[in-house]
Amino acid sequence: MTARPDTARKVLLYWMDGLVGLYMLGITAYIVLRTAQGRISVPRAVAAEACLLTLFGLFPFLLRHAFDARPRPTVQLAVAGLAAAAAVALVPAPPDGITIEGSWAMVAFLWLSAAVLYLPVWGALALSVVVVGLTSSYVILISGRPWPGVLVTEAVTAAVTAVAMWLWRWLWWTIRDAHDSKEAKARLAVSEERLRFARDLHDLLGHSLSVITLKSELAAKLATKDAGRAAREMADVRRLVADSLAEVRQAVDGYQALDLEAELAGVRAALEAAGTRCTIEARAGDLSPAARVLLAWVVREGGTNVLKHSAATRCAITIDGGVLEMRNDGVRGPAAGPGSGLRGLAERMTTAGGSLTATGMPDGEFVLRAAVPA
Repeated sequence: MTARPDTARKVLLYWMDGLVGLYMLGITAYIVLRTAQGRISVPRAVAAEACLLTLFGLFPFLLRHAFDARPRPTVQLAVAGLAAAAAVALVPAPPDGITIEGSWAMVAFLWLSAAVLYLPVWGALALSVVVVGLTSSYVILISGRPWPGVLVTEAVTAAVTAVAMWLWRWLWWTIRDAHDSKEAKARLAVSEERLRFARDLHDLLGHSLSVITLKSELAAKLATKDAGRAAREMADVRRLVADSLAEVRQAVDGYQALDLEAELAGVRAALEAAGTRCTIEARAGDLSPAARVLLAWVVREGGTNVLKHSAATRCAITIDGGVLEMRNDGVRGPAAGPGSGLRGLAERMTTAGGSLTATGMPDGEFVLRAAVPA
């Protein structure tokens, strides 16, 4: 589960790197073509390509710097902006009937899409107005096309590019916040359970230990004055200790008693929240309460292992009589030996007359099988 947000982050970043790389290849091919046709001089083409390499070389670093937060503008951002402006100014050559100038201005809008990640909304809007105004003026100057059409085209292109980049980062923030929310809920649930258990122990033992303390002090004082009464007080202390021990054992037994249906529902909810499709077929109506508790422990431990140690996309849980099987397709590499949780659970199952096995299959499935006395 922890690795999945990291995977999403890498996918989003590499996906954007790929798109930007394809765009750079297209622009480079255009420069080579115009140079081969003699419409751009070789020095001009070399200078334009150097500006492009500077912009596209810095672009991945600009994205990663602004991916997890909105930082202040950096020197790298300024250098990339100068490189983009220089590249737009160097290419294309004066128009010859091919209206490619507006597409070439996308180099400036690509830099703008990175710059908006560093700025608040008002700053991004102001910068967009400046960039659109400058690129539109440039295109009008070298192409002679009517300014209304050029301005609308450039403004729409800039807006789509910048908004797409902003939404791309917003998608990552949504994924990250959803994962953090899940972890926070899990930690809160654990904390609440610890507080509940601590409160129960306090309620059970607080009064008894206070009485035991008082009676022990009284018995110590009476030991040299009234041995008979001191003996009676110590007998009360022993009784209170025995009663308290019984109450603690009862509380712990109740704390450890699991409900099979509740565990199945909880594991399904947790797995599906993590992106693992979970199917359940359970026929356990004839099982004894003790057998149901044992299977509930297997379901909990098995579900925890799927979440922590696999990249499963599906998990199937079947219970037929006293036999439970959990199958998932999340084995990563050679199957490791059972962890301490499964070993402890196997010992508990053996003590109760059952069995537990965990096996990695050649087809990539992992099968956890438990059998309990019905």
